Amino acid sequence: MNETTVVVTGASSGIGAAVARAFGRTGATVVACARDKDELWSVLDDVEDLGGTTEGIRADVRDELDMERLMETAARRGGHIDVLVANAGINHGAPGEMPMSGESYAAFDDTFRTNVRGVFAAVKEALPHMNADARVLVPSGSIARDAKPGMGAYAVSKAAAEGLVRQFAADCDQSVGVIDPGLVATDVTGGQGRDPDDVSEMFVWAATEAEPTDFDGGVVDLAAWKKATR
Repeated sequence: MNETTVVVTGASSGIGAAVARAFGRTGATVVACARDKDELWSVLDDVEDLGGTTEGIRADVRDELDMERLMETAARRGGHIDVLVANAGINHGAPGEMPMSGESYAAFDDTFRTNVRGVFAAVKEALPHMNADARVLVPSGSIARDAKPGMGAYAVSKAAAEGLVRQFAADCDQSVGVIDPGLVATDVTGGQGRDPDDVSEMFVWAATEAEPTDFDGGVVDLAAWKKATR
């Protein structure tokens, strides 16, 4: 993947950081952003140590101008964007303790601005720099399709993000799909779940080996990945 340019949003920790490192191991050029510049730079140092090349930008997915700048930077670095992992996400509260009736308007609005509008802005700004065979991967989880008590605006935002994926897939030439790695231990999940490094290769597989028709507009879960790669 030495000539592959991968953009990862929210790459300073969790799934984003693990995915950036996984693509680094393939020799890809990883262009990443996060709001925490120091944490992002630490991750990108790891990516370069693993064999990748990097470019980092402090950027906020809630700001479409930041997303425009990120994608233009990636295109200048690699000529075009081959893979976008629209990973950045937020959760205001502890999983299972956020009933919808108790959500504040501010928390609801910021969750949607990050988890839904942020995905929209990242994909929208990346598409002009992508060839028809490029791929867009959006992490999500079963909570988007199977409601659980106390998951609040986060669950609703993931359902909306999956709706965005389906519509982008219907409207553009590039393959756009949801990657569901199951419960992963991140700040968003309160540290519950499997190690992000254990699922990071799932994203590399989806970006390089999975049949586009298998995930375009749909969901690839952990079981599908394991079945395809065992």
